[in-house]
Amino acid sequence: MRMRKKKNLIPRMEKCAPCHVKDGFALRGRWREELMPGASELRVELGCGKGRFTAETARLNPDILFIAIEKVPDALVVAMERAMALDLKNVFFVVGDAALLPDYFAPGEADLIYINFCDPWPPKGQAKRRLTHRGFLETYRKVLRPGGQVHFKTDNQPLFEFSVLEFPEAGFSLSEVTRNLHKNGPQGVMTDYEAKFYEQGLPINRCVGTMV
Repeated sequence: MRMRKKKNLIPRMEKCAPCHVKDGFALRGRWREELMPGASELRVELGCGKGRFTAETARLNPDILFIAIEKVPDALVVAMERAMALDLKNVFFVVGDAALLPDYFAPGEADLIYINFCDPWPPKGQAKRRLTHRGFLETYRKVLRPGGQVHFKTDNQPLFEFSVLEFPEAGFSLSEVTRNLHKNGPQGVMTDYEAKFYEQGLPINRCVGTMV
């Protein structure tokens, strides 16, 4: 779905300066040192969208440093405003690209990566653009600590079946594999898309990949 252009985007982003990292490359290897020295973990979300999951997960885990990366500024500004409204001090946002993750983070710097409802890129010829393609998963290995994890959720069944085959090929062991996460009621923090899908009765797929 194409993101509608936001009015007054620049001034709105400027108001969110406390949680907006304009140059993520400059903090490579120093995220905790510069932003939250006492953080117990550093977690990264790829494609945070409007930030419902980001803000609520950060609120529930005040001792963890969250870095949310989003390519679309018009979505990112909404996420930042959500974090600002909750006065969160442990979440920061970057306009960036998942392919550049090793340029943002040093080896072993991240403990966990979230991928929620990414673009499925259904044509077979576009498979390499999927964030769970083994090429991307191998990129994540470059920034995750030993035993670090990737948490993945999607409503797209073909993408999920593709992904559960890709994780082992990239050196991740799979756990918590489910094709109907909310079968017995809501589980965990939902994204905006996820909440809508849940209300419509659509099943949500989820798995955890652990780097081995």
